[in-house]
This record gives sequence, C-alpha cells and structure tokens, in this order.
Amino acid sequence: MGKNDLMSIAEASEALGVTQRTLRFYEDKGLIEPKRVGTMRVYSRREMARMQLILRGKQLGFSIREIGEFLSLYDLDPDQVVQARRVIEATQKRLAELRQQREAIEQTIVELEGLEALSKRHIAAHEGRG
Repeated sequence: MGKNDLMSIAEASEALGVTQRTLRFYEDKGLIEPKRVGTMRVYSRREMARMQLILRGKQLGFSIREIGEFLSLYDLDPDQVVQARRVIEATQKRLAELRQQREAIEQTIVELEGLEALSKRHIAAHEGRG
C-alpha cells in the first residue's frame, strides 16, 4: 500500500463527513483500528471502508453491537456467507420494527385527522350560533 493510501484523522473525517471525535469513538469501540505514525492516527483504505459500512449501518438503524458483529464476520468469513445470513436476519428484524412503527404512525395520523375534523365541526357549529 502506498503512502497516498493513508489519510490523517483530519483527512479521513473530512472525506467521510464525520467529526474526528466520531472516528475516535468507533476506534474506542474497536470497530476500526487506525495505524499510528508516532502519535498521529493514519487511516488505510480498509479503515475507510469499515467506516463507510459503520455509517451505512447506523443510517439504517443497526446498533453498534450489530455493526461490530457484521464487521467481525466479514473478517472471519472470506466467502461472507455467514455474514450475509446474519445481515439477512438483522435486516428482517429491522424491517419488522420499522413496519410496526409505520403502522403506529398511520394509526396516530388517522386519530389526529379525526380529532381535527371533530374540532372543526365543533367550531363551525358554535360560530353558526353567533
């Protein structure tokens, strides 16, 4: 790997659109392992790819524990079949959670629309008496 493949924490945070603190957080959690050159952290293509997977996982609502498990399986399973199975399980669970939330939101919308309509009828009835 050439020198150009390494990034400082400032370069990595800018490239990923996250703060340096975020990078240190995921390092503390053991999800990324930047190398050290003296006291400076340097990020390889591997760490940048792992950070992209972490950020995507967080965006999709997976926990740090789940993301860590995906990354561990990726390292241990060269064919990534076990990882793919685990991703399917976690994805199905997350989809079920989101569908349940959507149903709850839809029900709340229906109830609020009913309350709004009732309130409008009440106002109209009382203004008509004026």
